[in-house]
Amino acid sequence: MIYNALLDEANAEGLSIKERPFKTYDGRIKGNNIYLRENMNTTEKACVLAEELGHHYTSVGCILDQTDLANRKQERQARLWGYNKLIGLMGIVRAFNAGCQNQYEIADYLDVTEEYLQECINCYQSKYGICTTVDNYVIYFVPYLTVTEMI
Repeated sequence: MIYNALLDEANAEGLSIKERPFKTYDGRIKGNNIYLRENMNTTEKACVLAEELGHHYTSVGCILDQTDLANRKQERQARLWGYNKLIGLMGIVRAFNAGCQNQYEIADYLDVTEEYLQECINCYQSKYGICTTVDNYVIYFVPYLTVTEMI
């Protein structure tokens, strides 16, 4: 289970995971503590924890003020770290090779939420453009997510 692996990684990094009854946040990191909204399911917690670990690895200081360009860049880096950790380009390829035919099936296969998968696709499209290649595959982000094997 992905969530348990992320918990193990957090513990190995000396981070403490705590659940709180947040109303406005799904997750926050402060010092060595990661706080998650308590009424999420395990898949949702994994997606949030991946981003918070991304903040641990990529962010410096308080970046709550998203009107600051530098803070927005750090937020994007943390999210990208989480997307790469839970999904990644090869995860998309594996999902297509496993026969997944739509975003619901891909999200289920990768054990992420559909919303998280869509945010990842949007981020990858912003980073790579219309398509990108990985190993022997071309991943298209426009007009919809698809993977083709190069011959």
